[in-house]
Amino acid sequence: MPTLLLKNADVLVTMDAARREIPGGGVFIRDNIIETVGTAHELPQAADEVIDLRGHVLMPGLINTHHHMFQSLTRAIPAAQDAELFDWLQALYPLWANLTPEMIRVSTLTAMAELILSGCTTSSDHLYIYPNGCRLDDAIASAHDIGMRFTASRGSMSVGQSQGGLPPDRVVEREEDILRDTRRLIETYHDANRHSMLHIAVAPCSPFSVSRELMRESAELARSYGVRLHTHLAENVRDVSYSLQKFGMTPAQYAESLGWTGSDVWHAHCVQLDDEGINLFAHSGTGVAHCPCSNMRLASGIAPIPKMRAAGVAVGLGVDGSASNDGAHMLGEARQAMLLARVGFGPAAMSARQALELATLGGAKVLGRDDIGAIAPGMSADCVAFPTDHIGMAGGAVHDAVAALVFCAPSQVTWSVINGRVVVRESVLITVDAATIVQKHNRLARELAEAA
Repeated sequence: MPTLLLKNADVLVTMDAARREIPGGGVFIRDNIIETVGTAHELPQAADEVIDLRGHVLMPGLINTHHHMFQSLTRAIPAAQDAELFDWLQALYPLWANLTPEMIRVSTLTAMAELILSGCTTSSDHLYIYPNGCRLDDAIASAHDIGMRFTASRGSMSVGQSQGGLPPDRVVEREEDILRDTRRLIETYHDANRHSMLHIAVAPCSPFSVSRELMRESAELARSYGVRLHTHLAENVRDVSYSLQKFGMTPAQYAESLGWTGSDVWHAHCVQLDDEGINLFAHSGTGVAHCPCSNMRLASGIAPIPKMRAAGVAVGLGVDGSASNDGAHMLGEARQAMLLARVGFGPAAMSARQALELATLGGAKVLGRDDIGAIAPGMSADCVAFPTDHIGMAGGAVHDAVAALVFCAPSQVTWSVINGRVVVRESVLITVDAATIVQKHNRLARELAEAA
């Protein structure tokens, strides 16, 4: 089995049970598993490949718990630049109706390349629109090609405008088709083994685009296979109003009534989750994907993350769709999570290290994984190294290099290892040709806009 030695980092952030930070630390990896963690004299002295990380902070790979990767094709669309959630969606649905399988493949590669360079090693993706022969298989193929650990969420929309939903009828699916395809995907792709590179999740899009029956049947289907459940919830005040008017319940009550709470469930946003909902989530083990940049971009509000964490709710970070962020920088998302918490709840509401914990251990818990999110023996070999010697870290790295990762301008990784494999070497993504992907992506983005 191949071995890899990462050594001499300025500081190794383990995120282990003791939250150790080891000056001069390193990691010895055998195949795809971390074998030894410690200082230079505690590590083996030889390996098939040895990487010296002087001038770097080494830490666990960051974990993205919510994304819509296809939306990278519709970044900064003028008609949706200044809209809140519902108006933003209605402006973009007509564009997304023209998506093709090639667009799904290329946009997924684009989003994943951006994520990987930002320090992300595991990402979920919520693909909920399937026009013109698009399939979740297209995104899964891209994840395999680029080498990213992936939770592929089979999203869906079944209630169009004619039935009181938000999306146009032409972009929704029949519920029997949704459930049939979801079963196929789980049976074909889901790998429940430890260190798995691919999970499938069941993910009806939102209370305003699917029926109660589909929500309930999706939960039953997911639990029959032992896979996780994901949807959007309580994203803004209009979302809450829709739930109260349509169902006579708050979003959290609605979720509970349909079996959508529990340790196998995570909800995106939860910006307007009330105290009752927070307590419900805490007691049931229900997770939250916090998306600070998107929440600010769409003026959805400030999610009560400090209150959720104090109550014991599992919280991870998500960049959300690339048309509501409009980026996918996980370290930048951690920074925004810290800053937004302070804007809403005071200067001590979230520390830099707490933000990094959301991006690592928090994300692992939300995605139901105990093999990622920390650097410790027996964990999956997902590690990233951020440089400390660039202009954006000048001064900060001298005083506290770990906190400086979050306080200072976000940087890209110099090295990224996913599942024991080097995927970013000296700041260059080596599993795919990023320049070619960008060229294809821009061509397809123009075609998508013109088709609408």
